[in-house]
Amino acid sequence: MKDVTTAYLATWNEQDTDARTKLLAESWADNASYTDPLADAAGRDAISATIAAVHEQFPGMVFTLVGEPDHHHRQTRFQWGLGPEGAEPLVIGFDVVVTDDQGRIETVLGFLDRVPAGAA
Repeated sequence: MKDVTTAYLATWNEQDTDARTKLLAESWADNASYTDPLADAAGRDAISATIAAVHEQFPGMVFTLVGEPDHHHRQTRFQWGLGPEGAEPLVIGFDVVVTDDQGRIETVLGFLDRVPAGAA
């Protein structure tokens, strides 16, 4: 679903902690979790800290949607890229997002398809 991926990418692209906290409160469940090969974060604060760490590692880069999301029931899967705005992504990943009954992001299971050498 576009609205889930839009909210998800907006959260990951937000560099300001207060603004990101607001996005997390609006679109992510209280008990949200995020897991990928490099991170395992439970709760909005831990997810925000994970996002901040990515921005420190990849300053000035943005997350973009790659292709079209696929959705059924409360699950959305999509591919994303991380790189300089308007350029080919350096990192490409694939995430599955599960929403709660209110449509808020509850669980994210992430996979990394392409990571530059030394970035992991």
